Amino acid sequence: PDGRTFLAACGDALRAGGVALIVATLPAPVIDGGASDELPLPVPPGVQAAHLPAAGLAMFDSLQIGFKALLAFDWERVVVLPVDHPLVRPTTVAALAASEGVAGIATWRSKHGHPVVLDRDLAEAIGNGRLTGPTLREVLSGAAAVDVAVDDPGVVANCNTPERLREALVEVPRRAAKS
Repeated sequence: PDGRTFLAACGDALRAGGVALIVATLPAPVIDGGASDELPLPVPPGVQAAHLPAAGLAMFDSLQIGFKALLAFDWERVVVLPVDHPLVRPTTVAALAASEGVAGIATWRSKHGHPVVLDRDLAEAIGNGRLTGPTLREVLSGAAAVDVAVDDPGVVANCNTPERLREALVEVPRRAAKS
């Protein structure tokens, strides 16, 4: 959106929302002249890459790798923002980070969306393989995650195709005006 990559937009929202350490799970760089369907993804300043060992991993596997990369650092809560939600506002990130409970899910008009927040113990259990999913939704359900109501239609704007992004760029401001 607005000329930035989705990763840059998400990184900016996280940083402006108060997140100090940002780790993105990304495809491994192609080395030794190997072929890849993936274009090299520029990593924005302030974002650390945790490279995935193979293409086509399940989202939960990607989360495990990201959480594992974070375990070396000192933090209490982690905000998980999928890159296909580039319209999330920094105020949403801040509200989630300040929420109480083991985990929180951003909601807009009672509809679950992204990002989500997990405390360190829960993220560590996922990163270390003690909780195996198979989806984050199942883990959050078992962890009694709380809903965190936000005035941000970007939390439900899944922009996983160029067409969906075009639609969301029209829908999100319209929805926000109605809030």
